[in-house]
Amino acid sequence: MKYAIFFLTLLCGAGVCAQEKISDSLKTNALTEVIVIGKKVQLYQKQGKPLMTVEDYLKQSGKIEMVKRGGYAWEPLINNMATERTVITIDGMRIFGACTDKMDPVTSYVEVSNLSEACVNSGAQCDSHGAAIGGSLDLKRNHGNLAFKGWNGALNTGFESNGSQRVLGTSINYSGNAFYSDADFMYRKSDNYVAGNHREVGFSKFGKFNVSETAGILFNNNKILEGSVIYDKATDVGYPALPMDVSLAEALITSLKFDYAPKATHLKEWETKVYFNTITHRMDDTKRPFVPIHMDMPGWSKTYGFYSKLNLQYGSHRLILDANSFYNAARAEMTMYPSDPGENLMFMETWPDVRTRYIGFFAEDNYALNCHSSIKIAGTIAQHLNTIESQMGLESLRIFFPQLNRENNRFLKNISCSYSADKNNFEYHAGAAFSERAPSVSEGYGFYLFNSFDRYDYIGNPGLKNERSIETNASAAFKSEKFTAKVAGSYFRISNYIIARPDATLIPMTIGANGVKKVTALDHANVANIECNVSYQLAANYKCMALVVYNYGADDQKQNLPFVSPLRYDFTLYYKLRKFSADVNFEGNLTQTQYSPAYGEDRTPAYAILNASLGHVFGSGKYVYNLRGGIENVFDTYYSTFSDWNNIPRKGRNFFVNFVFNYN
Repeated sequence: MKYAIFFLTLLCGAGVCAQEKISDSLKTNALTEVIVIGKKVQLYQKQGKPLMTVEDYLKQSGKIEMVKRGGYAWEPLINNMATERTVITIDGMRIFGACTDKMDPVTSYVEVSNLSEACVNSGAQCDSHGAAIGGSLDLKRNHGNLAFKGWNGALNTGFESNGSQRVLGTSINYSGNAFYSDADFMYRKSDNYVAGNHREVGFSKFGKFNVSETAGILFNNNKILEGSVIYDKATDVGYPALPMDVSLAEALITSLKFDYAPKATHLKEWETKVYFNTITHRMDDTKRPFVPIHMDMPGWSKTYGFYSKLNLQYGSHRLILDANSFYNAARAEMTMYPSDPGENLMFMETWPDVRTRYIGFFAEDNYALNCHSSIKIAGTIAQHLNTIESQMGLESLRIFFPQLNRENNRFLKNISCSYSADKNNFEYHAGAAFSERAPSVSEGYGFYLFNSFDRYDYIGNPGLKNERSIETNASAAFKSEKFTAKVAGSYFRISNYIIARPDATLIPMTIGANGVKKVTALDHANVANIECNVSYQLAANYKCMALVVYNYGADDQKQNLPFVSPLRYDFTLYYKLRKFSADVNFEGNLTQTQYSPAYGEDRTPAYAILNASLGHVFGSGKYVYNLRGGIENVFDTYYSTFSDWNNIPRKGRNFFVNFVFNYN
């Protein structure tokens, strides 16, 4: 039976085309933040709400904010930069959404029950997964551990009063001498949620399920062949901040990996993966009242890719060499249905079947100067080729760009250098980087994409130059038995900053639009951030943690950039006594004074909310029961943050209960 599971998973991965991780004494990147989500939970990292969404876990990071358009599938910002300037992967796999309105970020296609951790790389620290300026996020899934034999599993169930959200999931895992399997299922269903003061937010309901399976076979004691598949499907998803909802968001993500860990050689690990994923997304306005003209807006994205990564050790040098490539096909359409049946349908391609081929080579040398300090130098060189496959889409764009070629070939470069030291309870880090990125499909080839935030139609610009960033970063940290503190900051000067500006000579397509914006590039923009983390063990049973983050962003005319967070803060007090635990959390933002009216923003007031939870673990040994409940937004505050699309309010008071049963 176990081999049938493995070969079925392998078939899903192959149809598209180890050991424990090596560790050593060399320092890792000081600006990499690991958010624990799944099985690796330790004391005081246990969450007050174990079955919260992936987005709720991620927003605990000082580097990540969330753009909210509804109750589901929030868009992560890293260092206040949107997904065009960042790279988000699942186990190193490149995945691209199929929605022109960003209703389907990569984070929406995984669940907390099949993730172990999220690795956040700040800024242009040469990440082997692709070209990024703002940073990268790799969502790492649970995988079998051959050191622990036998069966284990879990049953997850939860309920939330606000929106009557129901959560149900299960996982079954097996590990033998040479085989492992991890299967997981999670279902979520929510009605419309209610903001503070009992104000219902219409069109905010959603429903989804996620199925995940990973299986691997060990042979020759140092080689693992692993197949993996994720199937995620969301239906009837409301987006109250947008003029349309979603009838279907569906993803199939598959991979096949070979992992080799030689013994007693300079080569410590060789990991090779091939993968395929396909995304289907359908926007829908049939359930909205007062629709001026009905539209269908489907989108499709398919990605084929691979990477092959070598981890080597030569004396004081730890080397990483990586060759990676992906091929993505992105297509989106819009069909308008006039109210008069005698009139013709209106059709256009909003993404004109754009094919992207990326081939990159990455190298990193982490050199230990001594037992306390190290220098890391890394670099990437890549080819990025866009091709417009649709003749209709090509001719449509040539209305605005008569000399447009079908192909656009770019070369991207990235280099970084950093110094890290660790001595006498202190850690220091300083680094600098240069990076480039290519325009996204929407920025380069989008055709009359309506932005409901500023109410403009957007037209892409295939002739944009590569966006470039020069970054500096630094951090200092202190750690003792009871007290830890860290201050970290980054500064980015981004040239050829890609953004859209109004073009008064063009007529909008969307009814009620303010006009048309063409994507262009500013001479430069400046982005900076600083964060401070403090943790203190007050007593044997008490611990407190505090986070304060400040951000700044301005263009070459000293005008504020959009979606730059005001000062935000988060304070949590934990209590734990044997198997009982409780926490109180206080979080908020100051007033958003650095808003940008030119990009549709307005002033958002300060807010502060109080959350509380408590829980108890029952049982021990093979059977463990974890019961947890709490209240979010205790005082039912009505509030909206800088990143809430069109000032959509967030949830009011919410009672929740989570029950997790584990069998080991």
